[in-house]
Amino acid sequence: MNYKNTPIIVGAAQITQQRDVVQPLDPLNLIAKGSQNALDMSGVDGLRNVIDTIYMSTISSWIYDDAPSKLSMLLGIEPNQKYSAPISGNTPQLLVNKAAKAIFLGESKAILIAGGEASYSKYRAKKGEITLNWPKPPPRAVNKARRAIIFYLSQFENHYRFTNPTYTYALIETALRASSGRSLKEHLDYIGKRYERFSIIASKNIYAWEQKKFNAEEIITPSPDNRIVCHPYTKRMVANLYVDQSAALIMTTEDIAQKLGIARKFWVYPMGGADLINIFYLSQRPQLYNSPAIRKASRLALEQAGLKLNDIDVFDLYNCFPCLVEIARQEIGIPEDDPRDLTVTGGLSFFGGPFSSYSMHSIVTAVDLIQKKPSMKIMILANGGYNTAESIGIYGNEPPAKPWNEFNYTSFQKIIEAKALPKPIEKAKGNLIVEAYTIIYDRKGLPEWGVVMGRLDRGERTLAFIMADPETFLKLEQQELIGQKFLVKYNYELKYNELIF
Repeated sequence: MNYKNTPIIVGAAQITQQRDVVQPLDPLNLIAKGSQNALDMSGVDGLRNVIDTIYMSTISSWIYDDAPSKLSMLLGIEPNQKYSAPISGNTPQLLVNKAAKAIFLGESKAILIAGGEASYSKYRAKKGEITLNWPKPPPRAVNKARRAIIFYLSQFENHYRFTNPTYTYALIETALRASSGRSLKEHLDYIGKRYERFSIIASKNIYAWEQKKFNAEEIITPSPDNRIVCHPYTKRMVANLYVDQSAALIMTTEDIAQKLGIARKFWVYPMGGADLINIFYLSQRPQLYNSPAIRKASRLALEQAGLKLNDIDVFDLYNCFPCLVEIARQEIGIPEDDPRDLTVTGGLSFFGGPFSSYSMHSIVTAVDLIQKKPSMKIMILANGGYNTAESIGIYGNEPPAKPWNEFNYTSFQKIIEAKALPKPIEKAKGNLIVEAYTIIYDRKGLPEWGVVMGRLDRGERTLAFIMADPETFLKLEQQELIGQKFLVKYNYELKYNELIF
């Protein structure tokens, strides 16, 4: 290995803006503040001068014209490469893996990776609590966040309202529950126990948005301040995007760090990483409750790091919704009763979910933990889309066993994609066996509508809406629908498939 160009992290910082601040920083200035703190952490002045590349997560809570260039000006740096990554939850880890390869190959000397949001302050302004003095968006600007969500969906899936991640992950959750053999109540208890632990971790994290501890019952039980959103999720089971948070890290080489005089105690190595994508459209996956991309990427990252799974001390498994934690745990091979924690932050429900930037906080937290205890090895899983784009990173106090340019994932990606099902039937008629479902509730806790994914008699996949009266919904929500058979037909007037009761 060319140790001269071995990539290391030499600066990392995160910020959580106070909820009651009178004049909150806009997202870009919040990111700049976190980036400046990351620069200061190295303890040397010269690091700023060698940064030749900026990678950013695209900001969703405010619109800027060329955010990387504006961030460069705020920091007083002059990078010759600037990259704004597409909106996706796996972006931070994807960018670390990309940066590690660029640094190893000599394409960059030092890279700043940064991201953040100020969605909570925007929400306060919308309610009239504060007046924002943020820069005006450029003319004819379009927020890319919604486009990104639609990008992960087929037109058919979009038609059945999969644009709301909570509804779509709830579908996956019911499929996972059925595959586990747990009853409705047993599965809720399982989620509650897992998320109670996440809540405890968040309560001890000074950067967490929600630092109050919740027990399992408080998490899974609907209440006035914990409404049911859709079956089986209450508000405390889903990611909280209304936060003001930013994070940044700086990567360079061992050689440059030594020349700049950055103390060895600050060095943290990206020891391994991999990026793979599951079958892109949810309705074309053979199963909804697995993730071939997580399975293979985790093994490739461990191989590069020269580690076994038992060598990992703690994990941060992307946890926008409970099912993803469980799918990742199973695919990585972590035993159900393993005592190791599955989050270092407290998770997106309690720590906070600054859209594409959450996993940057996981990585920064991992860096801090390793600097305090150099023997630690930490695995991060960052997820984008609907259990779609998966990026794995492993961090520690020693270089990887294999260099960053050794792996080509093309063949693995083709194996995953080759198992895609045909496109679903758009105009269905006949019997449908339910594979996944959810029921959507209004803010008063009353069921409004539902959606199912299932197989027709000849095995084709399709989607259908559930439109029913309150009594029917009451019966449906109290029973396991997976495996049940219903009549389905296409409503030509409303242009969608619907279940017939």
